[in-house]
Amino acid sequence: MIEATPFLPGLSPVAGKSLTAQRDAGNLTSNGGLIVLRESAVRSGVANVVAAPLPDTRNQLLVIHSYAAMVTARMMAIAAGYEDGDDLDALRHDPALLIACNRAPEGGHDLPSQPTISRLENLADAMTLYRIGIGYIDFFCRSYATPPNSIVLDIDDTDDLVHGGQQLALFNTHAGGHCFQPIHIFEATSGKPILSLLRSGKRPSGAEIARVLWHVIHRIRRHWPNVRILIRGDSHYCAPEVVNLLRYLRCDYILGLSINEKLAKMAKPWRGQCERRRQPGRTRVRRFHQFPYKAGSWKREEKVIARVEATANGSDARFVVTNLPGRAKLLYEKVYCARGRMENLIKDIKLYTRSDKTACSRWQANQFRLFLHMGAYWLLHSVRLAAPKKSRWRSATFATIRCTFVKIAVRVEELRTRIKLAFPAHLPHASALGLITARLAQGP
Repeated sequence: MIEATPFLPGLSPVAGKSLTAQRDAGNLTSNGGLIVLRESAVRSGVANVVAAPLPDTRNQLLVIHSYAAMVTARMMAIAAGYEDGDDLDALRHDPALLIACNRAPEGGHDLPSQPTISRLENLADAMTLYRIGIGYIDFFCRSYATPPNSIVLDIDDTDDLVHGGQQLALFNTHAGGHCFQPIHIFEATSGKPILSLLRSGKRPSGAEIARVLWHVIHRIRRHWPNVRILIRGDSHYCAPEVVNLLRYLRCDYILGLSINEKLAKMAKPWRGQCERRRQPGRTRVRRFHQFPYKAGSWKREEKVIARVEATANGSDARFVVTNLPGRAKLLYEKVYCARGRMENLIKDIKLYTRSDKTACSRWQANQFRLFLHMGAYWLLHSVRLAAPKKSRWRSATFATIRCTFVKIAVRVEELRTRIKLAFPAHLPHASALGLITARLAQGP
């Protein structure tokens, strides 16, 4: 018997035995968990949110890759940690990704290559992107089995550094270079994304923020006319246009308020009081004050809460404006400060799905990419929501979820009547994976 030419020649012996390697293990993949994500993609239809509005003028008799299949492949690849379109050249034969895209791992067509994906990303115009954005808001509402009584919308922006001549890129001193500054809106209680909007690298104006919120709130109210909506944001979202809009739309709000000369003067005696009360052994002294306040650009007085604090490093004061009833301490610490979770949600989409991979020259293509990363966020977040309520997976980062439930070695064998998946005999967290798969199979 003639042995095949060994793979990786020259390996050193182990325990006195020779070490050889051959490529005869069968059809293997390291992305076995994508088969689990497929259950979420199929039942939620998240790929159709992006694919359906795209104009398809191709001769359908010659089409091999539908737009839905291409979008699914791209979202799945991003969820698995392959954020670049170039990665599809190496992944187009991956058996787990083929199954995730509803293709036979051995007898079906391969997945689209990078040039095909690039043409897809440059297909959408401004009106198509608007329809996709509205579709994501509708998709968010459909993700609830029954309308909720109330929702909390956190709005914030983040820096997206660019390196080239991309449209909308501007120099931003705070970001340290040319960048985009996309706006993200999440539902805070569930962590579900609602909108990710690409925009130029500068601070958004009050009129721009109000315009975005109007579209989001108006669309949600079309599905849920009686839902109570609370808007939370930091100080540069507390523009008079925003406050006036939220009052007009009957929304609750709690927004940071930038300190000015008048507010600083009001807070000076409160800061001194905290400094005097702080004893050497006490870490800090914190006091809250509530009062009506009207800025020159506001139409009416608003309820303002001041949080004054003294520590060993000195004292400071922060302000928020709100129309919520209740005690100042409760509103600030339990309601406003809870928006800190927004930073983790932005980290999930920016750091772990790499939504900042906006390297196309046209802004339309970069916005389309942002929508693809939103879809990948939905897929990974569905695993988090399907995990047992008291398990650590409910608060795990996408990096942990990907390493635990997506990056799994699987051998795939396509038989006459079935496809056999061979997972490792000693698979960590196998019971949790089985429970998550069963819940995803049930749909939203």
